[in-house]
Amino acid sequence: MSRMRVDHELCTLCGECVAACPFDGVKMGDGAIEFTDSCRLCRLCIKACPTNAIWLEKSEAGGDLDRSNYKDVLIFAEQRQGVVQPVTYELIGKGLELAGKLGEEVTVFLAGHDIMPQAKKLLEYGVSKVYLYDHKELEHFRIEPYTALMVELVREVNPNIILMGATSVGRSLAPRVAARLRTGLTADCTLLSVKDNGDLVQTRPAFGGNVMAQIITPRHRPQMATVRYKVMPAATKAANPTGEVVFRKIDKNLLKSGIEIVEFRPHQVASSITDAEIIIAAGRGIGKPEGLELLGELASLLGGVVGVTRPLVEQGWASYTQQVGMSGRTVRPKLYIGCGISGAIQHVAGMRGADVIFAINSDPNAPIFDVAHYGLVGDMYEIVPRLIDALQKGEKAGAVFQAG
Repeated sequence: MSRMRVDHELCTLCGECVAACPFDGVKMGDGAIEFTDSCRLCRLCIKACPTNAIWLEKSEAGGDLDRSNYKDVLIFAEQRQGVVQPVTYELIGKGLELAGKLGEEVTVFLAGHDIMPQAKKLLEYGVSKVYLYDHKELEHFRIEPYTALMVELVREVNPNIILMGATSVGRSLAPRVAARLRTGLTADCTLLSVKDNGDLVQTRPAFGGNVMAQIITPRHRPQMATVRYKVMPAATKAANPTGEVVFRKIDKNLLKSGIEIVEFRPHQVASSITDAEIIIAAGRGIGKPEGLELLGELASLLGGVVGVTRPLVEQGWASYTQQVGMSGRTVRPKLYIGCGISGAIQHVAGMRGADVIFAINSDPNAPIFDVAHYGLVGDMYEIVPRLIDALQKGEKAGAVFQAG
């Protein structure tokens, strides 16, 4: 691992390096210059040192890595207003799968205030330990203390894998933790698997969703990834949970933050396509914006909502909040009906977790049929009206597609 070094015989403690660092990564210690976890290896201190007493010591990438020192999967449990968020249980489900293949265990990092009931609830899903940080200052998420506490825990327990949700909180916390630990991070993963040697295979769309990249971190530990909500099934409760809650002592110095919470007002969450159980989705193939009105009528009859692909948002036909895909919303409905959707990788990655996928497309070779459970080749402007008519009459949907 590369790190900054100081020749104390040359160092005059002039403080030029401290003044030059924009990250507070250098401090004046007890008679010596010290580098903190905030150091970004930017080398500004090297340029500022008048005696050339500072240098960057580089190590062979991964040359000193002993994989046997790292084990288990650590999950970051995101909580809001004292309630653990659903994405955490999806991460636990995947974590248990990965850990099972490696003969390891799943542990959880949980920080908040008066959240012991939530810690006990997490144990019900088969995790071996919940590391609980309970303090008034941790009631609401603030990046500095959460980062400091998680880094402290990781350095003590040495997990092999760390998983976080690709939420606003996870996307803020994960890169900071990875930077301090000098390890890699893959964001917005849609698939995770593990090799026999412990390497985590992290799959995510790349190059605008045109390819699915498989990323590994063979020379550094821990391996870190963020995972979008709704792309993986949630864990189920264990038959005989045997885990424990481990109370962690908190160094008050780690609670320091430049953020002061003056008042907290809960966000009024509107209904979201992410939580919809039935989605009628439209792609470029609908040809005209009026097609959305037709699909909206079908969605209303089925008790669902209308989703769209990215081109329709770019054309101004629909709102970004309706977009399904890796650059929009990731969904996991019970029923997904795609109309005029070709099946681009970027879109499929955001909806392939649906229980049932039904595709309607005039092109029999459309890639969407490769992931659909059921499909119809035809014009949606002929098929959908017949389906609407059948639903209004109370007929079975299957009758719509009978020949004749």
